[in-house]
This record gives sequence, structure tokens and C-alpha cells, in this order.
Amino acid sequence: MNLYLYFEEGLSFYKNYKKVGKSGLVGGIGLGIAMISFIFSITNTSAAITLLCLAAMPFFTALLAFLFLKEKISLNVWISIIIATIGIIIMAVGNTEKNSLIGFVFGITSSIGFSVFSVTLRWRKETPKFTTVAVAGLFCFAIASIIILAKGQTFFATSYNSSMFSLHGTLVCLGLILYSIGSKAIPAAELTLLSLTEVIGGIFWVWLPLFGINEVPTTNTIVGGFFLFVSIMYYSLIMRWNKRYIALN
Repeated sequence: MNLYLYFEEGLSFYKNYKKVGKSGLVGGIGLGIAMISFIFSITNTSAAITLLCLAAMPFFTALLAFLFLKEKISLNVWISIIIATIGIIIMAVGNTEKNSLIGFVFGITSSIGFSVFSVTLRWRKETPKFTTVAVAGLFCFAIASIIILAKGQTFFATSYNSSMFSLHGTLVCLGLILYSIGSKAIPAAELTLLSLTEVIGGIFWVWLPLFGINEVPTTNTIVGGFFLFVSIMYYSLIMRWNKRYIALN
């Protein structure tokens, strides 16, 4: 992330850290908690359950944005959320046997943490967005280091795992850069609604035999994912038809 900031703003990029402020710290810590909780959740339950928890982000974000930012949620967004809810319920019905309390709790915690991050991006628009993400990375590094040292583990891994770590970090970083850019034009609740594509994509990736996981989605998961896809497509069309409304936000 700092490398991206260097190419974007030059050597003076470090000055952004002086402008982070409360919104940047709260957002960075929220995102950091979301990342750490996601790891604990997905290692304690199925990927489908973890992603179902993340699919609740629009609900948490809408509530937080309404309470702290006084953002109004349009009727079209609520329609999209209702459609997505139907999909989430269908998916949950087909995956309850794999659910565990620990995985579910961490999944919900991750969802709330990401919602906090989304709301802070809209809190103070002058706050350097990418630096907030970098703060989250530093927070994760600090917490991870404490856990590793407390458990007497090593910081080094096999070459294969290290490659996977690098690939994972790069993809997450690129996604967060795009997410932060989008926050400048889209309200917080609608921003997280678009992020529901992660639910569909995540279930698909763990199904691919390429990574040796091959977690085959159930029929309910596929049907529920279809409803989520319809929800996202509906909202995307609304955005396309109503660009003036989006610009005003």
C-alpha cells in the first residue's frame, strides 16, 4: 500500500499519516479487526457461513451510516437489500449443519468491522483513504506478531505458503484501493451492497479444485447466490439509470 502511495504521490506520501485523524484511526482499526476476525471465522467454519456473515454488511453499514452520518437510504437500496436477504436466508438454511458458534461470532465481528471502515470513509472525505488502509495493515501486523510470539510460533513459512501470502495480500490490497476510490462517489450502505460480490466469488473460489479445497456449494447456496446476484444487478442498473442521484451523494 505504501508502495502504491509512493508512485501516486511521490516521496511526500508519508505526510498523509499526519492527516489520518480520528476517522482514519477508527476506520483502520475497524478494517484490521475485520481482517483478523475473518481469518478466525473461516478457519472455524465453512467458507459459505463466513461469507454469509459478511453479506450482512449492508445492514450494519446502513444502521451506522444512519446513526452517525445521517445518510438516508433510498427505496431502491432497501429493495436490493431485501432481495439479498432472501438469498442469505436460503443459503443459511442449507449450511446450518456446518455452522459453529465461534466461526459465526467472528464472522459477524468481521462484518461489523468492515462496516465501521466503510462508514469512516464517508465520515471525513478529506482523510487520506489509502493511508487508512495502510493503518489497518499496521494494526494487523502488530496483532498478528503478538499472537505469533505468544504462541511461540515462527514468522517464516514454506515457499508455497509464502507465495500464497503474497498473492493474497496483493489481491486484498488492490481490492481495498478500488473500494476506497469508490467511497468518494457512493454512500456507505450502497458501497457495502456492491461488495456482496465477495460472497458469490468466495464460494466459487473455494469450490475450484485448483487450490485443493474443493468445498462444493450446496443447492441452497447456489440458489441463494442467485438472489444475491439479482440484488447486485438490480442496484447496478439503478446506478446506471440515476447517475445524477449518485453524483449528489
